[in-house]
Amino acid sequence: MKLYIKYMVSTRCKMMVKEALRKLGLHFIVVDLGVVDIMEVLSEEQTKSLRKMLLSAGLELMDDKKAMLIEKIKKVIIEMVHYAEELPKTNFSDFISKKLDYDYTYLANLFSEVQGTTIEQYIISHKVERIKELIVYGEMNITEIANNMNYSSVAHLSSQFKKATGLTPTHFKQLKEKRRIPIEEL
Repeated sequence: MKLYIKYMVSTRCKMMVKEALRKLGLHFIVVDLGVVDIMEVLSEEQTKSLRKMLLSAGLELMDDKKAMLIEKIKKVIIEMVHYAEELPKTNFSDFISKKLDYDYTYLANLFSEVQGTTIEQYIISHKVERIKELIVYGEMNITEIANNMNYSSVAHLSSQFKKATGLTPTHFKQLKEKRRIPIEEL
């Protein structure tokens, strides 16, 4: 049985979900970002218990098909921006459409309707947070970050970064007290 879990965006979330499943005596096949595959079919009581445990951890068990699709879109974007070795060279719209096997216009309209923002803005938010992370780590210079994040130039990266944060990447690097936003809060 597949379960879809909202706000499940990190390894720590996966650990919390595994622990909740163990407490309920459920056997999982796969626990991935936003999706869990378990061997059993949940009873109404198990569903209530799991829902309660997940809520206490800031996670949410989803029922609605559209909400599940929104979470799949978010999962694809998070994996693409934060966990891939490098971003795909194709358009994000083509990548997301192909990955989820839906028409991009449908996905974009649904996402905007439910989230109140566009997929593009959501991707930019995540890219900016990933750039902040890479700047803080200090392992790459801005040119390398721009290449890694598929920006056409350092100027484009800097422009988008400044529009989102109010700071240039260089100024951000100098500010140690400026904190990153957790993925879950984007």
